[in-house]
Amino acid sequence: MKTIRPSTLFFILILASVGIVTLTACQPETTESGQPLPERMEYAIVLHGGAGVISRDIDDEVRDGYLASLEEALTIGRDLLDAGGSSLDAVEQVIRYLEDDERFNAGRGAVFTSEGRHELDASIMDGRDLNAGAVAGVRTVKNPISLARNVMEESRHVMFAGDGAERFADMMDVERVDNSWFNTDRRRQQLERARDQAALHDGTQAHPDVHPFGTVGAAALDRDGNLAAGTSTGGMTNKMPGRIGDSPVIAAGTYADNNTCAVSATGHGEKFIRNAVAYQICAIMEFQDATLAEAARIVIHEKLDEGDGGIIAVDYLGNISMEFSSPGMFRGAADSDGRFEVAIWE
Repeated sequence: MKTIRPSTLFFILILASVGIVTLTACQPETTESGQPLPERMEYAIVLHGGAGVISRDIDDEVRDGYLASLEEALTIGRDLLDAGGSSLDAVEQVIRYLEDDERFNAGRGAVFTSEGRHELDASIMDGRDLNAGAVAGVRTVKNPISLARNVMEESRHVMFAGDGAERFADMMDVERVDNSWFNTDRRRQQLERARDQAALHDGTQAHPDVHPFGTVGAAALDRDGNLAAGTSTGGMTNKMPGRIGDSPVIAAGTYADNNTCAVSATGHGEKFIRNAVAYQICAIMEFQDATLAEAARIVIHEKLDEGDGGIIAVDYLGNISMEFSSPGMFRGAADSDGRFEVAIWE
């Protein structure tokens, strides 16, 4: 019988080893049950401009203006992500655009307090490490979402409020404006109507606002697989000075975790705080093995009352949810597969 030289045997073993490695590398990753793991999109982004009683009878020009603003904001976020930008940058830039657009209740165009001033709230969260920053009751910061990011990245705290937030803004390189810069005639008229309504004491609303739950927000997944979310608002028309809603409250109005999803909420702030809405969606995904769509439906339609508002969210795979129980929600979504859409009603 012919013997095989050691050098030849070694070469055969090397080939066999390479073959095994090659075959193994070609096998798709699987779950514990043997099912192929779903593929992650390269990037995805979703945004909102508030939810509430949005009449379908609004003028075509008004409707088209909202849709055009949503498209522009969505384009900013999509293009940034497509170029390899981070989810944090996309969220901040989208919200800055919406804060500067007086159609929305954040930044310029924010609603008035009962004293006829503006107090603005915002928060942002990084899904990589659960780091977060928030500001509440700021009065002179042109773009509160950027100050919230400064809190996250330049301080050892999570939230600053009122005078403390204003003093922190003094330390940061953020643009400042007089409180009157946020004024618009439309919001002044809403304040006057709200005061008249409050005087009636019967809960009627003869002149429904286009946008009573006005808040803006965004959530994004970037090419590195990192999630981020942010929210910004002027709060409620005719609110008492010092009132803080869910938007700057991490876990209520904003939450992001790379293991589950990123969420931004808009609606009845007190209820969203009591139900920790943004975090609860992530928790249902994590502890009940639910999909993002399932978790969002449970929270919006079972934990809250119909009409309370809605959420936008993106999960770690790039799946998007835009769930709401109010008559409408200004919203938009885009991803690396070519999706690009904006809408107001169902």
